[in-house]
Order: sequence, then C-alpha cells, then structure tokens
Amino acid sequence: MGDPWTFSGVSAPLGSNVTLVQGSAFCISALSGDVSPGSSHGLFFRDSRFISRLELTVNGARPEGLAADTTDPFSAVFVGRTRPRLGHADTTLMLFRYRYIGRGMREDLLIRNFGDEPSYCSVQFVIEADFADLFDVKEGLPAGPGDRSVQPEDGALVFRYRNGSTRRGARVDFYPEPQIKPGEATFEIIVPSRGEWRACIQVTPMIDGEHIEPRYKCGEPVAEAAPMERLAKWRRETPDVTTDHEGLRHVVARSAEDLGALRIFDPDYPERTVVAAGAPWFMTLFGRDSLLTSWMALLVDPDLALGVLQTLARFQGRDVDPRNEEEPGRILHEMRFGEAASLSLGGGRVYYGTADATPLFVMLLGELRRWGLATEVVDQLLPHADRAMQWIENFGDSDGDGYVEYQRATDRGLENQGWKDSWDGVRSADGTVAKAPIALCEVQAYVYGAYLARAHFAAEVGDVATVERFRAKAAALKRAFNRDFWLEDRGWFAMGLGPDKRPLDALASNMGHCLWTGIVDQDKAERVAGHLLSPEMFSGWGIRTLASSMAGYNPISYHCGSVWPHDNAIISAGLMRYGFVEEAQRVVLALLDAAESQGGRLPELFSGIDRSEFTGVVSYPTSCSPQAWAAASPLMLLRTLLRIDPWVPYGKVWVAPAIPEEIGHLRVDRIPLAGSRMSVEVEGDVVKVEGLPPELELISSPRDPLTAG
Repeated sequence: MGDPWTFSGVSAPLGSNVTLVQGSAFCISALSGDVSPGSSHGLFFRDSRFISRLELTVNGARPEGLAADTTDPFSAVFVGRTRPRLGHADTTLMLFRYRYIGRGMREDLLIRNFGDEPSYCSVQFVIEADFADLFDVKEGLPAGPGDRSVQPEDGALVFRYRNGSTRRGARVDFYPEPQIKPGEATFEIIVPSRGEWRACIQVTPMIDGEHIEPRYKCGEPVAEAAPMERLAKWRRETPDVTTDHEGLRHVVARSAEDLGALRIFDPDYPERTVVAAGAPWFMTLFGRDSLLTSWMALLVDPDLALGVLQTLARFQGRDVDPRNEEEPGRILHEMRFGEAASLSLGGGRVYYGTADATPLFVMLLGELRRWGLATEVVDQLLPHADRAMQWIENFGDSDGDGYVEYQRATDRGLENQGWKDSWDGVRSADGTVAKAPIALCEVQAYVYGAYLARAHFAAEVGDVATVERFRAKAAALKRAFNRDFWLEDRGWFAMGLGPDKRPLDALASNMGHCLWTGIVDQDKAERVAGHLLSPEMFSGWGIRTLASSMAGYNPISYHCGSVWPHDNAIISAGLMRYGFVEEAQRVVLALLDAAESQGGRLPELFSGIDRSEFTGVVSYPTSCSPQAWAAASPLMLLRTLLRIDPWVPYGKVWVAPAIPEEIGHLRVDRIPLAGSRMSVEVEGDVVKVEGLPPELELISSPRDPLTAG
C-alpha cells in the first residue's frame, strides 16, 4: 500500500451510492442498502473497512429497491419490496432498513405484510469483512495480506484479522437470534396478515482486542444516542437564515448539516471539536482544510476553530524528521490512523508536508482574537503561534530570500505542498509542470496575514518592538511580492516562483487568495479582478483553477481547470475586500446556482465546462461530498455579502451588507461575536443590527481594504 499523501492513481468510482458519515466512521452502500463486494462499498472505521459485504435476500431473491432517504448525515432508511411471484405484478411485503452509523453500525429491519394471509419468509444476510485499508479501497485495489477468519460465537458472527502486530475484528449481533453459519445469518419467519416483523443487527468494531462501543445499540432509543443529541444541539445553536432566495437558504442549511456531520470528537479531549476534510475518503484531520474550514465557519461555530487550533498545536512539529517532513514549529498536513492506530487522534500517522498550514494557523488564531472569542485559550496558544513564526522564518524560508518555499524531503512526500497538491497542479502558461523548490503566491499572502496577526497580538500587550518587527516584515514582503510575482505584460500575478525564482506564469485562481489577505497593491487589483472574471477563468458556475487559455487546461482535471467552491469563496471575499462588489456578487450567485443544481450541496469540486456549453453542472467523478471546506463555503459567501468585519480588541465591528437584488430580503440570527449573539437584517438599503455588545462601535461603511490586518 502506498502512502495516502503520494496517491496518484485512479479512484474506484462511487456511482449512485448512499454515503452515511459520523466522526471517523462511514458507510457506503447501494441505493437498496446492500453493501456489495468488489466495490467501494463498506462500513469503514478509523481508515479500515470492517464490513465489506452486507447483502439481504428474502426467499432467495434480493428485494426490489424503491427509495432511500437520508434524514440526517449519519442515518438513512432504505425502502424496498419483495419480488412478485411469477405471474403476479405486485407483492404484499415491504421492507424498511433503518441504518445508523457511529463507531460501528446498527440496522433495524422491518417487514410489513399488507396481504390477507400470513406470509412465510426466509430472510438471509450474507456478511463479509475483509479489513482492507481505506486507500486500497479508494484506489480499487484488493485487500492486503493478513489472516482472516469468521466464526459463530454466542449467537453472533465474529470476524477476525491479523497482520503482524495489527489485529482487527468485527462482531455482528442479531436480535432475535437467527440460524448462523460462517458468513450467513438466516431468519425463518412468518409475517402475520396486516402485521409486521422486526429484527436488529449491531456491528461492533474491534481494534487490537478492544471492543469499540457503538453509538447506536440495539434495544436502546435512537434519539438518545450521542450523534443525535450533538446534531440537535448543533441545529439549535447555528445561525438561522431567513431570505427571499430559497437557494441561499437551502444551501446554508445543508452546509450547516454537513459540517455538523464532519465534526470529530477526540476521546482524549472530548470537549475539543475538529472537522474532518471530507466524506467518504478523508474522514481525518487535515491541517490546511481544517484551518480554512473553521475560518469560514466562524459565522456558525467558533468552537470549531478553537478545537482545530488546539489539536493542531498538540501535534505541532518538534523534531527534524525527513521521513514525514516534520520540522520544529510546523503544522501538520494530514493525520491518518492506519493499522497502528490507537483510539485517539494522537494514535495515527502524521505527515507534515505542507507549506501553508503553518501561516494559516497564525492567521486563524488572529481571526479568533478579532472576533473576541475564547480570549484565555487564544492566549494559551500564542506560544504555538511563535513557534509557527519561527518555522516560517527559518525552515519555511530555507534560502533566506523572504519567501516561504517547499521541496519535499524524500520521494515519498507530496511534490506540491500548497492547496493544489496534485502532482501536476502547479504549471507554467506553456503547460510545463513546475519543479521544486516552489514559492506559491498564496502562501506568501498567508505569511503576510500571519505577520500582521502576530503584530496585532503584540500591540495588545504593548510590545512595541515585536509590533515594529512584524509590521516591517509584512511591509517588506508586500513590496517584494508585488515586484517579483507581478507580470506586468500579462496583468496578473504569477502562480509562484520556481527554481532560480523564475515566475510560473500560468493564469490561475491562486492570486484571488492574495486579494483575500490584502497583500495586493491597490493599483494592481483591478486587473487581477478583471482576469478572474474573464471568460477564460469564469465558467458561469465559478472561477476555474486554471484559465482555459493555458496549455495545461483540462476542465475535468483535479486542479487544472476544475472549479472548487472553497477557492471561489475565498476569491469572492478578496474581491469584496477590494471593493469589486459586482464581481464578488457574480461569483456568489454562480456558486448558489451550482449548489441548487446539485440538490443544495456544493461538492469538493466540479468540472470547469462552461455554462454556455451545458445547462447543468458537470460533476467530477470522485469528488468528496460532503466535503468540509466546500460545505463551509456558503457560510463564507454569506459573510462576504454581509461584509461583517469584526475587530473586537479595538472596540469596532464593520457591517456593510452588499446584497444582490436577486437575493432580496436577508436576515441572519445568532451570529457569535464577543461572547454574544447578534442579528443582521437587510431589506434593500435598510440594515438593522441587533444584539451587538454595547462596548462595540458599529461602522456601516466597508473597511479600507489595505488597512493592515
């Protein structure tokens, strides 16, 4: 098995499946509810597949699937009927499979008989467990080596797996008790006329001999299970959106639901909430993804940002280790549980190869301060911010030129260590794939933001020397960036600087992130905005990662012409920051249309095919959905339209909504700010702000885009 961060193969297709997710457990099945062998289906927990087959037959035939409904992210009901007897068009038996995911799985089977006679049924489940590694499944590879066995034990089926010191297992209990033989459980039943029959199946994962207690257990009320209670609490506390634009209301509500499902609770620190990158394949902690997602979600839940920062600080690099690219002060790229995992987030394998997570860590910490949230905890994390700054200035800037570059330490690491981290994601205009070392434009923008955030922290405590030091570094970086990355003859910023500091001159979306942090000089911003919204960049559904005029353009590639919602959300915020209101609104409305055409949910990415060529969004086949920063993107779009810009330590908050006519009336309640909850309502030119803490001054005009910070 290859390491997940060097995967460059072809993923197994998901097709028309149902994906349920809760924490680090998820299940992929067919629309019938069956988990079929030889596919990407399965019950997964902590990066292993614990159930690889779960197929139901009644009287020797598979039921006919009628409908599948996912009422929340971790449960579903699958509705079917038995096959009609020969010569009959109808059947009297309906089946309902109620499935719940959480540290295992529970499935309640209900069979109803609408006939006038009792009905005999032989109900059989065929069950297998291959304990395949998550990424072997994702790549469509067979399960790896190891000893596997299955035995009936005390009315249950018990699957066991051993590979060296690694031990996995799954216990499948049945209520009532069926006839059991290895891999099969059969109920011989009679369903009364106009009556019903019920059974319950419970799957309990076993890791290194320890049984993991499932969230949902047979015989216990479903509504009282922890995921249900957490989701109910999340729903109660998330901001409420009222608007004339049904698409906006729908996508924001769906985003909140998806983020609630993607949260992970560390058993070692259950009060800390972090967010996994995406379902189904990335239910684990990613530095960059989690930082940007929780930034975007500040409008909903600041505790998410706090938990992400605390957890990333816990695993901040301490030593120099080229095997996983750990360096002192560096923030991790990805944490994987793998075969040697313990029950906590700390038990997995950690890889540190990312250039941007470390400055983003400092930026997010500064943003929490600007929102006036968790003051004491933010103070406790400041030493970690200082360690991150030391990494930026030393290991990040290995050649001392003032720019943070990346180059993997061994051939097992990621070749590209920005957000476009596929092997061919960074290019020149002629299509040439860039070679390391590479200084990406957006990474310098994040570093600029980190310098300013650290200067603000110093200003709060009167540390004049530190303020002057980091403001000077920010100013110097901005001057150099606008000199070295700007391509005057093209009118855009280089995607990055390659070896010998040669500009990577492709027209790409990366420079939109530079608008977001304010590193772009005012006299260049208009040309940047113009290129971002040009026909070669803007597909009508969003801004492409790479312009259609570039030699490497491919609208169905991962990073070279596709559209990423989170990328667009950041760009729209940058456009709005610099006063390009109409352009920002175009991006927002395009993404809302894209979401509406996909059931109200924005996937990880979709094709860059132009809207004029095809009436609907063309999907990307292995896109994660739900995916964390895609789910959070509508929340950032909402903040962008409201133009909420808090600066609580200075006693100010800017609220200057710029709502498109297409959206009409908009009201957002329960926005967290400085320990309170405020509401913003917009009706035409009339803006009403309620619940603002009295110590804050409300400023109704937008903040100067080049104001430091």
